[in-house]
Amino acid sequence: MSLVLDCSATLAWVYGDETTDAIRAVFEAVGSGGAWVPALWRLEVANVLEMGVRRGRHDAAFRDATLADLALLPIGLDPETDRHAWGATTRLAARHRLTLYDAAYLELARRGGLPLATLDQELRAASLAEGVPLLGMDA
Repeated sequence: MSLVLDCSATLAWVYGDETTDAIRAVFEAVGSGGAWVPALWRLEVANVLEMGVRRGRHDAAFRDATLADLALLPIGLDPETDRHAWGATTRLAARHRLTLYDAAYLELARRGGLPLATLDQELRAASLAEGVPLLGMDA
């Protein structure tokens, strides 16, 4: 099974106090079948981890180890995200009042016919409206 993984689902896996059974299931699926992300995923994840260092949530060693662990997962960077940024992604953002960053995950999932793993409520609502299957939430 392949899926699109967003930053919120990734960070819920990274931070043990935010991990749920549904997030564990997402990462089991990632481990066995891989995932796709827009290129901005690396920047988003690294930024949150860096902000965690600056705010004292964890240290730089945790940030670095986490990034190294994530780099080992079969996660592919979508080479098409930029081509859709000023077209389909912008239209999705406008239609659902999303940031362009969140709309990039939705656009990728829709284009690839893949489920989206996210905990972001606005992105989940937009995904449902677009008919994109969702992962990441406990029932």
